[in-house]
Amino acid sequence: MKNWILILVLSVMTVGYVNAQKSTLQKQGTATQLVVDGKPFLILGGELGNSSAACTEDIERIFPKLQRMGLNTVLVPAYWDLIEPQEGQFDFTLTDKVIRQARQNDLKVIFLWFGAWKNSMSCYAPLWFKENYKKYPRAYTQKGKPLEIASAFSENVFQADNRAFSGWMEHVAAIDKEEGTVVMIQIENEIGMLEDARDYSKEANALFNAPVPAELMSYLQKNKKTLHPQMLEKWESQGSKKQGTWQEYSEPISTPMNYLWLGTTPVMWKEWHKAPGPSTIFHYS
Repeated sequence: MKNWILILVLSVMTVGYVNAQKSTLQKQGTATQLVVDGKPFLILGGELGNSSAACTEDIERIFPKLQRMGLNTVLVPAYWDLIEPQEGQFDFTLTDKVIRQARQNDLKVIFLWFGAWKNSMSCYAPLWFKENYKKYPRAYTQKGKPLEIASAFSENVFQADNRAFSGWMEHVAAIDKEEGTVVMIQIENEIGMLEDARDYSKEANALFNAPVPAELMSYLQKNKKTLHPQMLEKWESQGSKKQGTWQEYSEPISTPMNYLWLGTTPVMWKEWHKAPGPSTIFHYS
């Protein structure tokens, strides 16, 4: 867990991308530019509704409309519950359909991974995952109320989501290696907490009261000039401490800890598919 924390915090604070064969993000002065097939690519995109790609018929109906609208990119959900309806058994029918339809309609694809979380909740996780709340525990509010949100502090939750995402990525990389239809992927969608800013389960509380790794504090001190202004302001307002617990640092350092293991996922995505892999965090305040 401690190794995750270090790798993942650094990934949340600074995002880097490797050169890709088909699509990559390149720095142009102070701007970051998406490059596809060696040329700058301006996304004229349309995003499907949360459940608008849940059947092949909807995909066939919607994609031609996007082309007629003059769009060049479609943002499409990839649903964990439909990709792994039975634990360990994968169905990539919808993914294959999305990529084929995109090619037929001259569209690029940005997949949105609806995994363990979507808009904070775990509503797109498979039924077998939701039913086994002992193996895949839920997050708790400060008052002790269990939520429909999988705890990010559970090793089992991490392994289940990671296994599904990895298997799906391998499949996408295998079928799209030459074409490069998929130019980007969003890793989880608006993850975060509702009702409280963080998980208050027993495991979460123990970790929030544990010391912040010395490696992270060393990084903060060496990279003060490149930290997000809000993070720097908070840190300096507390005396720029060089040691302490996660809880003592409050926001914005402690709250992202809730989902720190996300930082390992972009690395895997880039290695397999060679495309940018951002994520978004939904923060309740």
